[in-house]
Amino acid sequence: MRRLALAVATVVALSLLSVGASATAATNGIHPGDQTYTDGAQCTANFIFSDGANTYIGQAAHCSSTGSNTDTNGCTTQSLPLGTPVTILGANHPGTLAYNSWIAMQANHEADANACAYNDLALVKIDPADVGLVDPNIPHWGGPGGINTTGTASGDSVYSYGNSILRLGVTALSPKVGISGGDDGNGWTHIVTTVSPGIPGDSGSAFLDANGNALGDLSTLSVGVPGGVQNNVSDLNHELDYMHSHGGPAANLVLGTTAFDGSQLPLDTNHPVDDPVGGLQSFLGL
Repeated sequence: MRRLALAVATVVALSLLSVGASATAATNGIHPGDQTYTDGAQCTANFIFSDGANTYIGQAAHCSSTGSNTDTNGCTTQSLPLGTPVTILGANHPGTLAYNSWIAMQANHEADANACAYNDLALVKIDPADVGLVDPNIPHWGGPGGINTTGTASGDSVYSYGNSILRLGVTALSPKVGISGGDDGNGWTHIVTTVSPGIPGDSGSAFLDANGNALGDLSTLSVGVPGGVQNNVSDLNHELDYMHSHGGPAANLVLGTTAFDGSQLPLDTNHPVDDPVGGLQSFLGL
């Protein structure tokens, strides 16, 4: 099995931007699913967080890694420092890297192999002038309605919204429905399969459980496994507990204001929108 981080490096991201576009700020609002650029590496934002005084948008910790795309151990791979500017496409001003789980684990000499492999959360502080642009809802699906604290069982449905620049702006490919293969890493990760697997640039994107609760963020792609390609989704509940107990911001998840609706994405003509999981199972031959 080979595990790959899913950020897109500068040379790939900028070469695939549509004509006239650039990795600069926009004015269409700040929300989960926004593209973020950290020193040129493109990722997808997951959830909105707040500590009462500051508002943050989440991305994967490895989005600010200085290692290669196969360096996925957060306890040994170096990162750009806190304070690094992060471009958020949707904001008028750059955000600032305020927390990175990889930096926190190295500072605390973390020895838990599961945490080292799967604790992959960073928070980007949104410029105060842009806080009024923030919308906490997950595009297409709505929510989150809370935080999943119980994990997933094999066969549970999951929902995501990726925004890799490799999709060339085809937003119809961004909403994804999938099936969990269950938890791994002592609850630190969920192994999921989606019809359209997460690709480079989807790193950090939000995953919701069947009830629209925040499950986690897309961390790595596993190739050469039975079934072909799987995604590892880091568990948000574990990541926030670690952040709160290891010197990170006292920030918590901001809930969506639009109700979650998991029935919106038809997968094939044999399984209409009222059975998206059946469609995925058909697609996978399950």
